[in-house]
Amino acid sequence: MEVKQLWQPDEHQILNSNLRHYEHWLRKHYGLSFSNYHELWSWSVTEPADFWESLWKYFDIISSTAYQTVLSSLEMPRAKWFEGAQLNFAEHIFRHNRDADIAIIFENERGAHQEITWKELREKVASFRSYLTTKGVQKGDRVVGFLPAIPEATIALLAVNSIGAIWSSASPDFGVDSVVDRFGQIRPKVLIAVDGYTYNGKAFDKKSVVAEIAGKLDSLEEVIMLPYLSANGETDVPAEYTNMLDCLNDTDAVLEFEQVLFEHPIWILYSSGTTGLPKAIVHSHGGILMEMIKYLGLQNDVKPREKYFWFTTTGWMMWNFLHGPLLFGATMVIYDGSPSWPDMNVLWSLTERVGISQFGTSAPYLVACMKKDLHPQNDFDLSTLRAIRSTGSPLPAEAFDWVYKNVKKDVWLASMAGGTDVCTAFIGGNPYWPVHLGEIQCRALGCSLFAYDDEGKEVWDQLGEMVIDKPMPSMPVFFWNDPDNKKYSSSYFEHFPGKWRHGDFIKINPDTYGLVIYGRSDATLNRHGIRIGTSEIYRAVDKVNEVQDALVINLELDAGHHFMPLFVQLKPGIQASDEIKSQIISNLRSEYSPRHVPDEIIWVDDLPYTFSGKKMETPVKKILLGLPLDKSLNIDSMRNPQSISFFMEYARKKGFKMEE
Repeated sequence: MEVKQLWQPDEHQILNSNLRHYEHWLRKHYGLSFSNYHELWSWSVTEPADFWESLWKYFDIISSTAYQTVLSSLEMPRAKWFEGAQLNFAEHIFRHNRDADIAIIFENERGAHQEITWKELREKVASFRSYLTTKGVQKGDRVVGFLPAIPEATIALLAVNSIGAIWSSASPDFGVDSVVDRFGQIRPKVLIAVDGYTYNGKAFDKKSVVAEIAGKLDSLEEVIMLPYLSANGETDVPAEYTNMLDCLNDTDAVLEFEQVLFEHPIWILYSSGTTGLPKAIVHSHGGILMEMIKYLGLQNDVKPREKYFWFTTTGWMMWNFLHGPLLFGATMVIYDGSPSWPDMNVLWSLTERVGISQFGTSAPYLVACMKKDLHPQNDFDLSTLRAIRSTGSPLPAEAFDWVYKNVKKDVWLASMAGGTDVCTAFIGGNPYWPVHLGEIQCRALGCSLFAYDDEGKEVWDQLGEMVIDKPMPSMPVFFWNDPDNKKYSSSYFEHFPGKWRHGDFIKINPDTYGLVIYGRSDATLNRHGIRIGTSEIYRAVDKVNEVQDALVINLELDAGHHFMPLFVQLKPGIQASDEIKSQIISNLRSEYSPRHVPDEIIWVDDLPYTFSGKKMETPVKKILLGLPLDKSLNIDSMRNPQSISFFMEYARKKGFKMEE
């Protein structure tokens, strides 16, 4: 299937890539040579133990004890990696001897600019580590952060990590119950929080929220607060809390690294929790280390000293992932604030000021820039920018085009997809291959991923379930409070026994090996036996300039009937009209098919999203089918819970009946 090519790496870029260097090393040490990336990928998934062991040796992993076996078996979810090896993730962060280089560059929407050298970072992490240990924090304890994306959050994470304690975080825009639903499951010993933050130019005092959270976490022995919102320092920290600034000044502290087993927990991430409590997903020191050096080193081609940015909050797995470039001695660039305040150019301006080399963002941000008709290449010097990374939801083909026409024509645009479940991407960037319109470049090395039909057969060039049929080191070691692994097994391995079903619909191009994601398979539109990816609907609707956002579902009703409503949110100041409705229908019919045209278009003021930025298609579907609210979603997982009242009223009026 022929697809428009948008970018091709030149010979210099290929020859100087980390991936090419790794291939030369494989030839020398393993006697292996490959004529193209696909051959290398095939070897990496056919011989997973050899592949991951080669990475261990190539990246010179520091381990205080040797491993007995690389991979215990191919059985999932019981596969064990590098059994017997003891190591520490943070030790690999600090093994670079570059004290004067910049480790972190930080800015926020209030105009702050901070540069932290590797020497300063080491000293602050050592100091905070020392404080935590004096308070009795030790290996296996949980320490949690209610923090924005700021340097102190990174300092806390690395200090906790160096002890062998377990980190978990939530963004301060989360509500009390949402935080307690997460942290309450893991019973933390220490809470680190801010007094408040700003967003969209508005200040949000969080001291009362922190007090309420602390009051509901009966396992806490210590609350540490950073005076981030206030300018008065320690005077704004309640007397019963420790001021974090006082924990960062021990210049005599020595940074040590507790050695832990490969599978020892490093941090706990959470599912969206749209129904019931969020699943507490536990990752391991070794698994995250191996996956980050593989993906960021070989797929993203991260170089020492280059500036790697991702716009994220601490409540999204991409914040954890953003620490990976530090493993290579790169500079981590973080920004706290709204990506659209004072205007949509704020992150492009940051790119120019800081000299960002790799710019990471979400697909909705690029789409929003496109809809605003921004032209960053005309307004900013983006000469340092060599790569744009996008994730969070499928990036539509139009946004690919917009990047190459309006941001930079010779930039490497690498859309990627993975998730909280593995804290990485299954599919993403490839420094060897072209970028094709609308396609993710490749399957990542070591990820044995295929598209399956309903019978579990591999399919090409047609919609199928994303399935991984061999283990990867960064798959969760377990879920918290799931001793018999029932939740873990049912989450991934129930549909295709022994194989990981991720819950996305994909199509793999047999000519380019590129991939397109068509949305979550549990929200797929199955109209009279024809499966339609929600991303197709959104792609066509996004082309209508007046549209801000949209949500589509398909209801399977009794007697074989179907009903597919499309909920549309218009841009501020735009009035609903039949002309807009006609344009939406025309786009869907002409670009896809009559089956893509909804049965009804409904105007809404707001659409429901989780805190992690996921559109809540499945919960809305449950509500419309008459399920009780508490069986449809967890209201505390929502960033805009008021939006759901419209759908409850709509369901009441329509009176849909679920098929038996």
